Amino acid sequence: MAQIDPKDLGDPAMLTGITGGRFDDPFAVLGPHRRGGLRHVTAFDPGAAEMAAMLGSQAHPLDPVAGHPGLFHGKVPGAEPYLLRGRAQGREWLVEDAYRFGPVLGEMDEYLLGEGTHRRLWQALGAHVMTHQGMAGTHFAVWAPNARRVSLIGDFNAWDGRRHVMRRRGATGVWEIFMPGLAEGAAYKYEILGAYGGLAQKADPVGFGAQHPPATASVVRDIAGYGWSDGDWMAARAQAQRRDRPISIYEVHLGSWRRKEGGRPISYREAAGELVDYARDMGFTHIELLPISEYPFDGSWGYQPVGLFAPTIRFGPPHEFRDLVNAAHRAGLGVILDWVPGHFPTDPHGLMRFDGTALYEHADPREGFHQDWNTLIYNYGRAEVRNYLIANALYWLEEYHVDGLRVDAVASMLYRDYSRAQGEWIPNKDGGRENYEAIIMLQEMNRLAYGQEPGIMTVAEESTSYPGVSHPVDQGGLGFGFKWNMGWMNDTLDYIRRDPIHRRHHHHQMTFGLHYAFSENFILPISHDEVVHGKGSMLAKMPGDEAEKFANLRAYYGFMWGHPGKKLLFMGQEFAQAAEWDHDGEIDWAAIGNPLHHGVQLLVRDLNALYRATPALYARDCEPAGFQWIEADDAAHSILAWLRRGGAGDPEAVVVCNFTPVERRGWRLGFPQPGPWREVLNTDAGVYGGGGRGNLGRITARPGGSHGQPAHADLLLPPLSTLIFVRDDPTTA
Repeated sequence: MAQIDPKDLGDPAMLTGITGGRFDDPFAVLGPHRRGGLRHVTAFDPGAAEMAAMLGSQAHPLDPVAGHPGLFHGKVPGAEPYLLRGRAQGREWLVEDAYRFGPVLGEMDEYLLGEGTHRRLWQALGAHVMTHQGMAGTHFAVWAPNARRVSLIGDFNAWDGRRHVMRRRGATGVWEIFMPGLAEGAAYKYEILGAYGGLAQKADPVGFGAQHPPATASVVRDIAGYGWSDGDWMAARAQAQRRDRPISIYEVHLGSWRRKEGGRPISYREAAGELVDYARDMGFTHIELLPISEYPFDGSWGYQPVGLFAPTIRFGPPHEFRDLVNAAHRAGLGVILDWVPGHFPTDPHGLMRFDGTALYEHADPREGFHQDWNTLIYNYGRAEVRNYLIANALYWLEEYHVDGLRVDAVASMLYRDYSRAQGEWIPNKDGGRENYEAIIMLQEMNRLAYGQEPGIMTVAEESTSYPGVSHPVDQGGLGFGFKWNMGWMNDTLDYIRRDPIHRRHHHHQMTFGLHYAFSENFILPISHDEVVHGKGSMLAKMPGDEAEKFANLRAYYGFMWGHPGKKLLFMGQEFAQAAEWDHDGEIDWAAIGNPLHHGVQLLVRDLNALYRATPALYARDCEPAGFQWIEADDAAHSILAWLRRGGAGDPEAVVVCNFTPVERRGWRLGFPQPGPWREVLNTDAGVYGGGGRGNLGRITARPGGSHGQPAHADLLLPPLSTLIFVRDDPTTA
């Protein structure tokens, strides 16, 4: 067979670069090219001894290029599509030539990608199953601006980075290739020849699927065309998620909520039945899932994600996660995802030094390394990185109909000196500690999320007193809908775990939160963080003997549901699981067989039902006009009482807590109106595991002032209890 002189094809060094996998413009050489009116085809297959272009059954041999094994060239008549036939050692194979296909990304994509403003980034980058130039296949695109060469690798090309080098798209830093015949389910990575010459195999930063850990490749997933049936919910959720509506959130780590045969975790599809039914029957309004973006290490619970655009395969493929969201919506439940834009792990297949440079992260460890978690911090000052994160938020809201994002570790993003000693951080341009670039990213994310996806909610886990977290961006705020009230959680948990004899000295911990309760739109969170890492379960925190532990916990939950602020409870807490949460097992469902645990479960169910049915307990959660102290200063008896108000015409509610193990008979308390009041909740009720002491379901307030109120009643306050009274309609009393 004749050999082609490499000089006939151009610069021999360029051909050496192709065969050695070090040339960044393969489309300039490979594939079909017109010369003198004839079609010439150049192909590279390092496993082939012979190659031919096939037009139907007609073979047109390609000649080897001298000195460049695997490189072939020849004339192929006509213009119709061809296949490449390879032969070696008695084997023969037919493949499509990826280099005969033109680019997919258009000029507008190029412009937006280059500018860092492509709000639907996932529609341009990642792996998209499509038909291109009449051929079914998958289009791949990835941002790696400093790479010398980027290749697509997988089983389809023996993971050989020389075979499918991608096309560089001008100054955008994006590389793309269309792979004919490649379909859903194909595993792939990008092999990147870095800026300084090193080779790395990386998962797709915008991949829609991933392999089961510990395998680390991305997987082609066709996420188009899901048949949603949640139109009623989507049309109504803007009303359901307002700050004047009841919001009670069930926080769930899907991997340990329930285990199935062989100890495997529940699947998305199973959760669409079991979890949704349970949360609905318990009266919660929302399910919040710990991060489900793909992550390599189970012990991170998802908080060290690698694949921000991929629902973890641990529980099923992407369409089954949509099944879960769809089922929740049909049951009247919202779905909130924990979202982690604050840091990412150093796993070699992830974003770290993605193109051989500090691309997604800061190069200086004083800005780019998170000391607490040994992770890397995004470079929020880079437009393309901000774009990546903001587009990811929009992706979950748009493509998966998610109703809200709870943003993890916001405080670590806001401050450059977060968890750093003097000299370990770099001040901002004004010499301060605020991270201006992260603030801009969060503001832009919230502005776009609320603007483009009506009715959604965003929630900040923010543990400092940073002002205006849940205030609008145009008023100088961060633009979140809600903020976790970490101060309330820390103070009240510290109080309730103390022996009641000492509580009188810490009374302010239960009242201090009202000094700032209306400065933000708060959620009261008793989250997973409070029942792990040696902190013990909620029940284990409580003092006293078994009966007193349960009574303390019931009283605390009553206090929480009566307090201004939306509610959040982590799984297992709703039935007072005794053991600390273990992410490798499931929560202790067997405990519900114990009447005391079952009683707490019934209490949480009834608290949710009462909360949702009583506007006084939710309508003004975020307004000072919805709250008034009746008794805030009785530290000696550890008694608290307050008034909750809803809108005009809504019956008022009175909440009273006794945090000592002493029954108080004839305890006089002021009421805002004389007449009948129903005792709508008593945490000491026998059905909850209590002593059954109370006020027989109703009291009558008599004229005569007390506690600054125009009426009063003499109550029986059971030990370690919370009571809630609602004004009765005197015409039906």
